[in-house]
Amino acid sequence: MPEIPRLRTLEERHAVLEARIADEDNRPRPDAEQLIRLKREKLRLKEEMERLKGSLVH
Repeated sequence: MPEIPRLRTLEERHAVLEARIADEDNRPRPDAEQLIRLKREKLRLKEEMERLKGSLVH
């Protein structure tokens, strides 16, 4: 099933983005635009993971 490796890759990228968001958020003066970009990408990955998980169930 090619979806499983793809899902794992997305989960890894999602975790990396989560760490980058936390790092940026903890800076003394976080870059708001960078945070928005990172959060949007994280959401996009989450949505794609949910679609893949849904296709695995069916």
